Amino acid sequence: MCYPIAPMNAWLNFIGWLAGAYLVGAIPFGLLIGRLKGVDIRTVGSKNIGATNVFRSVGKGWGILTFTLDAMKGLVPVLVFPMLGKADIPVFQGLENSFGLLCGVAAILGHNFPVYLKFKGGKGVATSAGVLIGVAPAAVGVGVLGWLVLFLTSRYVSFASMGAALVVPAAGWWLYRGQELLTPIVLTLLGLLVVFRHKANIQRLMTGTESRFQFGKKEAANRTQQTGGSIQNTGGER
Repeated sequence: MCYPIAPMNAWLNFIGWLAGAYLVGAIPFGLLIGRLKGVDIRTVGSKNIGATNVFRSVGKGWGILTFTLDAMKGLVPVLVFPMLGKADIPVFQGLENSFGLLCGVAAILGHNFPVYLKFKGGKGVATSAGVLIGVAPAAVGVGVLGWLVLFLTSRYVSFASMGAALVVPAAGWWLYRGQELLTPIVLTLLGLLVVFRHKANIQRLMTGTESRFQFGKKEAANRTQQTGGSIQNTGGER
């Protein structure tokens, strides 16, 4: 796709919207929710600020809330920023899908490398899901089915997430063939980024030390043990 040559102020506004999307994506909802419940999510469980660790270490409802908010960090820049930016960036009128996709990528980078936390963030699964719902919902549907199959057969959240991250771009190349290449290319790059961010999980899967997801009372007992250990290790402060 050929983009028209834009005046400098249009490009500055464009960069400003991307920066705004990055800052939205960088909001660490998992960490904030954990602190609301008196838990520093970075010191318990997998020490990740994402929804899975909140689910396990803080509570089921709080984990679902974290996933929802992290997904919204990706969805809002994709859907809302192009509508707001059209007035400031007239050169991009008619290219809302590409503009929204780039804002979504900025939000994912914000989640993975948040400036607020010295660029140590999550793995981008929920935020990527939010972005993809906005730009490639059909591919997301295929990815969700893949995630469910892998999760229910293995009970490894990380394995299912990486599998879905590879299924989505494969579906994207098929579903959006004949259209602009930007969408499937970005889907592929985002999928690879998700897998890369799971490198520690890959090592644990290979050594057999990765935690399987447990349902019901077992999960609650595991959460109590994790938070209790954290209190002891930090002298009672969370």
